This record gives sequence, C-alpha cells and structure tokens, in this order.
Amino acid sequence: MVIACPCALGLATPTAIMVGSGIGLNNSILIKKASALEQIARIDTIVFDKTGTITEGRFGVTSIFPSGKINDNELLTLTAAGCAFSNHPLSLSVVDEAKARNFTWDTVQDFEERAGSGILCKYRDKALMIGNESLMTSNNINIEDLRNKAGELEYRGESILYVSYDNVCKGMLGLADTIKQNAKDVVASLQKMNIRAVMITGDNEPAANAVSSAVNIKEYHSKVLPGEKRDIVKNYQERGMKVGMVGDGINDAPALAQADVGIAIGAGTDVAKEAGDIILMKNDIMDIVRAIRLGKKTLAKIRQNLFWAFFYNSIGIPVAAGALYPFFGISLKPEYAGLAMALSSVSVVTNSLLLKRMSFR
Repeated sequence: MVIACPCALGLATPTAIMVGSGIGLNNSILIKKASALEQIARIDTIVFDKTGTITEGRFGVTSIFPSGKINDNELLTLTAAGCAFSNHPLSLSVVDEAKARNFTWDTVQDFEERAGSGILCKYRDKALMIGNESLMTSNNINIEDLRNKAGELEYRGESILYVSYDNVCKGMLGLADTIKQNAKDVVASLQKMNIRAVMITGDNEPAANAVSSAVNIKEYHSKVLPGEKRDIVKNYQERGMKVGMVGDGINDAPALAQADVGIAIGAGTDVAKEAGDIILMKNDIMDIVRAIRLGKKTLAKIRQNLFWAFFYNSIGIPVAAGALYPFFGISLKPEYAGLAMALSSVSVVTNSLLLKRMSFR
C-alpha cells in the first residue's frame, strides 16, 4: 500500500484554488472565498446594479428648472440643504455643485431618507421634500407643470430630483451620470461567453432604457426599490440560473449575498465589500470577465488534477499488488512505489502552478 496516494487527491483542488487566488490577487481581483473561483466558472447570468458599476456613479447637475417665484440659485441652495446629510450619489452631486458655486445654507431638522424615494426634512421650520415622482405624488405635491420637461430629460437618460418646499413644488433638477468607457466591451465579452447580462436600477423606464441601449444590455429592470434587488436575483436562481451580482452600494449587499457569486466594486461601501465573494480592487469592471476566465481555467485545472490522481491510483495500486506479475512477471519494488507516490503529488502541484503561465487578459 506504499504506492497508494490519497495525498494527490487531497491536493488536487486546494492547490489549484490557491494558485488561482494568488493570480487573482496579483491582478487586483481579491477572491475572499475559495468556492467563489469554482462558482464563477459556472455562472450563466450577471446582474449589474447600474450606478457605480455600469456608470461612473459621479453625477453632474445638468439642468435646473425652477417653478414659481424662485430662481436657479435659490432652488439649488434649497436642494443642497436637504441633500447635505445624504450619501446617495445624486445628493452628493447636488451638494458638490452648490459648494462649487460658493452657496451656503442652514442646517435642516428632522432629516429622513427613504430608500428608493427621496428625502424628507424641515428647513427653516417648513417641510422640504426632495426625490422622485412617487415621493411627490404620494404627498399630494402637484408637478404637472414640469412633466413635459421631465419627459425630455428622462428620454436623454437623466435622473430627476423634484423639490417641494412648504408643500409646493419649487422645481426640479436634472442630473446625468457617465457610462464607463469599457462597459459596452464588458457586456460584449460576456455575451461571447454565452453569459446573460442584466441591469437593475431605481431609475424610471426611459432612463434605464437609455443606459441599457448604450451598452447593449437587452434585459433590464427599472424602478427597482433597494429591497427588490435580492428578489430579482432570487427569481433568476429559481429559474435554474447561476447568478453573479455586481454592485457597490449598501443597498446592493442583500443581493450580493443572495447571488451564487457576489462581486463588489472596490470603491464601493464597506457593507457591499463585506457581502461580496470577490472584490474588484481596481474598480475596473473588465475584471469581471477576467475573474470568470480565471475561474474557468482554475476549474479545468482541478478536473485535470483529479483525473490524473485517480488515474495514477487506479493503475498504480493494481500493479503494486502484483496484478501484472502472473502474466508478464512485472512487479514493483517498495522503494519505486514510494517514489511514484511522491511524484504523483509533485505532478499535481506542478500542474496547478502551470496556471501562472496562462493569460487572463
């Protein structure tokens, strides 16, 4: 039994995973869970959260439309006052724009941020609301005068913030995000690998369609509330799909945890990175494609290692037991059996190390 080598079988998977994880780390792809490399090789669907993954997540105020007796500067100042305590990308962009113009404002009271809806607070003892259409309509704020212009902005793919003060609509702001330069190439690469690309966003239908069309994503979900992202991922899984989720925000964490493989953007929130199985430290979404290629090649190495380990044992043990001696007079000395056992383990490790010679770019 000297020739029997359970070590080769035991080394087949962990050595390949260890080498694959090391390659990922050298390429700024942090593999947090060993199983993630195997899982990502099997995924057939990638779900992208739009903001911060497909787009840069850095909005700019493109237009200001005051309504009534208020001018552009006053509307921007009022909006910045309400957004000052929010970490939402839209809010941060509004505050940055107001600061760039050297505007100042008083501190709001009773601040409340509703996910997927907007901000409610008090400014100078009067109700201030900033958010989407549903926030306005649910609070009986009349925005009819702005609908036509809002439709134009939405058609261009811009996000809209309505502003109500003292229960009267004071206008709206249009904000635009920038699509990442390589987003379309990433989607094209996934499609060549027969992986379905899906986009989810809290934006309305026209804005979602504009972004998805720009990067050639054919399937998207618009007006998605934060709590619904996980349900969308789960729905795909229930349909038999292996799902990878890509996100960067706090609201993405449940969906990242639900997915077969959660892929977090390195520049995202700590909560998202904690929930992710893989972290893209360079914030380059092309690393999603590279991680999948790495996973596939790592899985191939695992299969090769297991094949040769089983092959060695299935041939070596009968020979060492004398199965060939009655027919050919061939036997195996114990010292040679021990050498063969050692070489089998070395061959598995060497085969795993060959991963380093492969290109994932």
